[in-house]
Amino acid sequence: MSSIIQLLPDHVANQIAAGEVVQRPASVVKELLENAVDANATDIKLIIKDAGKALVQVIDNGKGMSVTDARLCFERHATSKIRLAEDLFSLSTKGFRGEALASIAAIAHVEMKTKQDQEELGTQIVIEGSKFVSQEVAVLPRGTSFAVKNLFFNIPARRNFLKSDTVEYRHVVDEFQRVALAHPKISFTFYHNGSEMFNLPVSTMRQRIVNIFSGKTNEKLVPVQEETDIIIIQGFVGKPEFAKKSRGEQFFFVNDRFIKSGYLHHAVMAAYDGVLKDGAQPSYFLYLTVPPNTIDINIHPTKTEIKFDDEHALYAILRASIKHSLGQFNVAPVLDFDRDSNLDTPYSYKDLQGETPTIQVDRSFNPFSDDKINKHYSSASSASFPSSYPKKSEQGPSWESLYVGLDNDSGNNSDEISFESEAVTGSLFNDEDVEQTVNNAYQIHKKYIVSPIKSGMVIVDQQRAHQRVLYEQFLTNMTVQQASSQQLLFPLDLYFSSVEMELIEELKLSLINTGFVFEETKADHIMISGTPVNVTESEVSLVLEQLLSDLHDGIPESSFSQNDTIAKSMAKSLAVKTGTSLTVKEQENLVNGLFACKDPNVSPFQKPTFITMRVEDIDKKFAL
Repeated sequence: MSSIIQLLPDHVANQIAAGEVVQRPASVVKELLENAVDANATDIKLIIKDAGKALVQVIDNGKGMSVTDARLCFERHATSKIRLAEDLFSLSTKGFRGEALASIAAIAHVEMKTKQDQEELGTQIVIEGSKFVSQEVAVLPRGTSFAVKNLFFNIPARRNFLKSDTVEYRHVVDEFQRVALAHPKISFTFYHNGSEMFNLPVSTMRQRIVNIFSGKTNEKLVPVQEETDIIIIQGFVGKPEFAKKSRGEQFFFVNDRFIKSGYLHHAVMAAYDGVLKDGAQPSYFLYLTVPPNTIDINIHPTKTEIKFDDEHALYAILRASIKHSLGQFNVAPVLDFDRDSNLDTPYSYKDLQGETPTIQVDRSFNPFSDDKINKHYSSASSASFPSSYPKKSEQGPSWESLYVGLDNDSGNNSDEISFESEAVTGSLFNDEDVEQTVNNAYQIHKKYIVSPIKSGMVIVDQQRAHQRVLYEQFLTNMTVQQASSQQLLFPLDLYFSSVEMELIEELKLSLINTGFVFEETKADHIMISGTPVNVTESEVSLVLEQLLSDLHDGIPESSFSQNDTIAKSMAKSLAVKTGTSLTVKEQENLVNGLFACKDPNVSPFQKPTFITMRVEDIDKKFAL
């Protein structure tokens, strides 16, 4: 029988590997930036076009490569990071697998320029789909430049699965921020379609965070510092009052490598236990340093998952250090919530001895004596009063005269006294004329509204019903007529990151149609002077945060889909929540508003808003 197992050609194997390593343009950005960091670069430039689909270029001033290395780096499993299998347990570099460049070259047009400092000339190599097109000598500055063009040009199916430019750009920004946050001692510059998006100079850890996430971030940060035998923790956590509904500014770095860990995230949330609102997510930028031999990062090609030797100890240390920082900077409340800090003993008084106060006592004072004035006390204590103290006047009626004539024999009985308030509190109508209002709606468990109908009763889910009412109202405002706004006495200043500001700029017209009034829009914040009628001032930031979270995966291309998404998000944010007690009038208005909608049967998220029960169905429940 003939053999059927054979070795795959290199270009086929590279394309298979590319399926894991390169999923989208952001994957190329991550690999090239990490290679630049490993090359000891101090200045890195990232240039992309069309969200990375047309071009991803990374230019660094690192140590560069020789002619041989330049050609060899595109081979599979060719790496300068490790030599032996034991090196996997003492990694100090970002890359080590030797798959990234070979995978990228298999699915794109790659142009690489590199030169070492001691060499006079550099090397320029052009590769298209794993095929070497040219290799030439060129005059180049020190460092390396990788230009990746026409990603997935030979795999049209993969290219078709890419999202819109907005979504892909957001993923590129995420990868750029992760590398830039991990290395504040390296300057980064980011260009998109010819515009400078980020310019991050060499700075401290805190300055790098502020430079990426707007200047308002500085006041949100609480420093965390802890050093033990098994881990060193540095970084910052956000104050509880600045926590958001969505998980955005949350970063773990282990040995300067960005990772994702649900276990460590749970430790952070445990430290915030009791000081966060339900569903709120705090910001954190935590840098963990552990011995390289205690972790395993060779789990997935993206290297964002890590296995720790002693996870339980890390969990406890991380939670305790964050809790300590929150308490140390008076962010977390103390145990005694009613304690008045003004009553605390100052430190300067803690060593002083108390003195017995001197008390003067008149031992001859008798409160039951018939004398109006105690002669002994007045004479004994006259020395304690100043001479200018006013004495009691002898003329004029005494205070007892105010109550003359109030004896029982005067004929004034307290039962006969009438008060003015009783005279003006009469009813305008006779009791017989007042029609008793009938309660047509009842609330059950602060969740459902039961209303009788002719054939039985209808049970309405108050949250879903209100979502439907608000959804159609917002959709009408955006498509048919612009909604009215309520002007704020003082404009609201809301700060957002650069990515969120781009989203808001794209949604600005639709938000204006719903009733928002933008007074000013700057690079890192917006000023709102008017809000929709049914949005209170305190709800504005929550509504916009929820909207940005819902649109994180991209704004729909069509105008109607965009308006539909905004209306759904705002309806979800503003709808009355389960557990809210409603008055009878509110219940009736909600039921009437639901059945006035065009499609009252389902919520905007295609879930039923009400059910009906006929009297016959109820009778069957009681039938024997």
